[in-house]
Amino acid sequence: MPKGASIHIGLNHVDPNRYNGWNGQLQACEADALDMRDIANARGFSPTVLLTKDATARAVTDALTIAASELDDGDMLVLTYSGHGGQVPDMHGGDEGADAQDETWVLYDRMLVDDELYALWAAFKRGVRILVLSDSCHSGTVSRNAMAALVANPTTRAMVGADTPRFRDMPRDVEAATYQTHKALYDGIQRAHARGDQASVAASVILISGCQDNQLSQDGDRNGLFTQRLREVWNDGGFRGGFRRFHRDISGLMPPWQSPNFFWATPRDEHFERKRPFTL
Repeated sequence: MPKGASIHIGLNHVDPNRYNGWNGQLQACEADALDMRDIANARGFSPTVLLTKDATARAVTDALTIAASELDDGDMLVLTYSGHGGQVPDMHGGDEGADAQDETWVLYDRMLVDDELYALWAAFKRGVRILVLSDSCHSGTVSRNAMAALVANPTTRAMVGADTPRFRDMPRDVEAATYQTHKALYDGIQRAHARGDQASVAASVILISGCQDNQLSQDGDRNGLFTQRLREVWNDGGFRGGFRRFHRDISGLMPPWQSPNFFWATPRDEHFERKRPFTL
C-alpha cells in the first residue's frame, strides 16, 4: 500500500524581532492547519503540524527532508501552508519574470524563499506525488497598490464581509525593511540554491494556491477564505473528481477579486492530476 505523509503549517503571527517590529497578526491560520490535518488524517496520511512559534524555517525544512527520506515511488505528501506571503528581490535574474521577485512563505523566524522549496522537491524520489495547498498572498507592488484602493471602497468592504478585511500579504514597507536588515541572509539563501527552473525534480508537484500572483488572499475569523471554500467543496470526503475539478469547484465559490491558482511546479503528470485529492 502507498504511504502518505502530510505537513500542515499555520502562523497567526511571526517573531517581530525578525521582521523589523512587525508581528504579522492573523486570525485563522492555525485553524486552517488543524482543519487540513483532519482532512489528511481521515484519508490515511500521517500528519505533522507546525503552528506559529513552531513553524520556523528549520522546522519546515527538517519536516520536508524527513518526508523525502521516507517516501518512495507511489507514495504521497500533502503540504499545506496558511500565513503571509512575501517577496524578496530575485538574485538570479530571469526566473521570476517581469517583477524580478522571488515569492516567499513568511515563517516565524524568517521567510522561506521559493528556490529553497524547489531544492527540497529535488530531494524526493521519482514517482512521489506532492500536493501543495497554500492559503497565502504572492502579490507585487503594483497589485498591492491597486488592491489597497479597492479595499478602501465601501462596496468592496461589503463584498468581503468585513469593515477592515485582513489579507495575508506582507506590507511593502515591512518587506523592504526586513530584506534590507537581513540582506546578507536572503541573498545568501538564493546564492546557495539554484533558481527554481534549474532544479532537477523527479517527483510530481501540484500547487493549488489561494489566489493569483496579482491578488490577495483574505483571512477570516474561522478559516481563510480559500481554506473555507476548499472545505465546503471537499464536503467531509463527499467530493468526487480529480484535481482540476477540485480547483474549478473551489474557484466557483470564490469572489472575482480572489481566484485560486492551479500550477504544475513540475512537468504535468496526467495520472496524478486525474486522481481524487487526498487519495493514496
